[in-house]
Amino acid sequence: MTNLTFHGLGEPPRALDGGEAGTWVDAKRFEALLDAVAGRDDVRITFDDGNASDVAIGLPALAARGLTATFFVVAGRLGREHFLSAAQVRELRDAGMRIGNHGMRHRAWRGLDAAALDEELRVARRMLEDVVGAPVDEAACPFGAYDRRVVGALRRGGYRRVFTSDRGTAGDAAWLQARNTMTPADGPETLTAIGARSSPAARAAGRARLAVKRWR
Repeated sequence: MTNLTFHGLGEPPRALDGGEAGTWVDAKRFEALLDAVAGRDDVRITFDDGNASDVAIGLPALAARGLTATFFVVAGRLGREHFLSAAQVRELRDAGMRIGNHGMRHRAWRGLDAAALDEELRVARRMLEDVVGAPVDEAACPFGAYDRRVVGALRRGGYRRVFTSDRGTAGDAAWLQARNTMTPADGPETLTAIGARSSPAARAAGRARLAVKRWR
């Protein structure tokens, strides 16, 4: 399974933080990637951060192609300018999209104290469940930051599936799902490149690398 991650779409409506500019994809390139994915059952589409462009650009493009996606929302940003409102999250839900947890404050989960990690994994999740009126059982690690402690907390929290930013492919039923962040330079050819990086040797090396991350 190839997991693709989008963040912002179109022309950014706000000043971007840190490395955000490297993940903001223009609408035409986004639609070209969707065209390459349409009809395939080995690609998942995900969105992180809860930008308002998820609904303004992402939702109609997905619907036009009969595609669905999982939107990982930062609960603490709900209703803020340029980010999704609670009503827009419900609009995504009503259109058949899935809603996942991306934490409360968009901060790396690795290294947080117990109270802060609880806010990210449990309190934020409950807020999102109150919005959508249904269980939220998938999570995506902000900045791809996780370790053994974070993995343990996610497992104890009962999350059905957890998404990272580790690149490459993942087993369809794997609990920990590697994803590939799409950038302004990515296009349909990126899907071929991801597949080429997923040879048996590359997968073995990737498993070893991820084992180190999970157990450090």
